[in-house]
Amino acid sequence: MPKPRDMYIEQKTDGARGLENRGPAEIGEVSFSKTGKTIYFKGKTFERIKGGGIYGNYRCVQDGNEYWISGVKKRGTNRHVFGSGQIHNADKKTR
Repeated sequence: MPKPRDMYIEQKTDGARGLENRGPAEIGEVSFSKTGKTIYFKGKTFERIKGGGIYGNYRCVQDGNEYWISGVKKRGTNRHVFGSGQIHNADKKTR
């Protein structure tokens, strides 16, 4: 089973309306399923979207919204180039 690690999680959709690059974003520790294909974060379960989604690469099992989940960039440029908004750390700090 893969070890827990810090990841960047950005919500890309919200129900019927798209958030594209303006959704809430967070950096926090995630855990993985035995296969490493499912991600768990803050009580939510994320499954990879086969073939990629419209905006994201994972879908939340609980609410169906798309999310972009990736490793944390050392240079701090996790947001999309056209994105806006703060990136929150799971420990309540803001980047």
